[in-house]
Amino acid sequence: MGDLVVAVVGPTATGKSDLAIAIARRLGGEVVGADASQLYRGMDIGTAKVPLEDRHGIPHHQVDVLDVTQEASVAAYQRHARGDIEAVLARGAVPVVAGGSGLYVRAALDRLEIPPTDPGVRAALQERLDRGGVATLLAELRAADPQAADAIEPNNGRRVVRALEVIALTGRPFSATMPTREFVRPTVLVGLRGDRGMVDDRIDRRARWMFDAGLVDETRGLVDLGLREGRTASRAVGYAQALDVIDGVVTVDEAVADTALRTRRLVRRQESWFGADPRVRWFDPFAGSWDDLVDRVVDHVTHNGAHG
Repeated sequence: MGDLVVAVVGPTATGKSDLAIAIARRLGGEVVGADASQLYRGMDIGTAKVPLEDRHGIPHHQVDVLDVTQEASVAAYQRHARGDIEAVLARGAVPVVAGGSGLYVRAALDRLEIPPTDPGVRAALQERLDRGGVATLLAELRAADPQAADAIEPNNGRRVVRALEVIALTGRPFSATMPTREFVRPTVLVGLRGDRGMVDDRIDRRARWMFDAGLVDETRGLVDLGLREGRTASRAVGYAQALDVIDGVVTVDEAVADTALRTRRLVRRQESWFGADPRVRWFDPFAGSWDDLVDRVVDHVTHNGAHG
């Protein structure tokens, strides 16, 4: 299929990982992950990684590449993921990018300038955020860059800090560095989106399964490896709740309920992010059989790969 890239996106709990493997098996491909939490070694249950034995021999890249003490970086991910994509293409295989972390997907696929970062500037802004809350920093951002302020959730302190950091370092609006919807190479972008009630039910069942399957024990093992020192990993949905169980702050049932709630909120954000992209061809993962879904997606990919 030449230099075609395939990408599978959409909300959590819709089956992206399994579909990516199915596409790779049909087309002779390899999977390139675009899930920030799946970058971490040992974070398996809580990120719903496909077990090795269920990957059918399909190579996976950008999975299990960071220790829990390391901070995930979009810039580093972009560099490594694009390197993986080029290497897969050089082997004559099809890269299948799959994940629900919207900015990571865009970093892999689109023309996206990653602004510089400075630990000192970031730390100073983070200290102000920790001390005074997000409202003051958001007001500063609104004065400096109204477009960026409108695009960021009001309670997303980390993103507000990042926007102010970029403005301080570049003298340009943060909104000027936002990605454009322009692929860096030919790409077919498919998405999975189903009935919200069915997705919510899958989320509830998955949250319960994670804790029944040993998420708390997995998290205890990761604590021994420095999970609490990992700013990114320790905040991942499921692991933050498992840490609260370990600390005696909540019961397992309360942790399950909170994990499900926060996952549903994540899904709403993912729906907004991916739903705004007109390039996505959407498929319902709950309509018809699994084999029929795979057939329809592969037909779409091969047709658009040849004629798109």
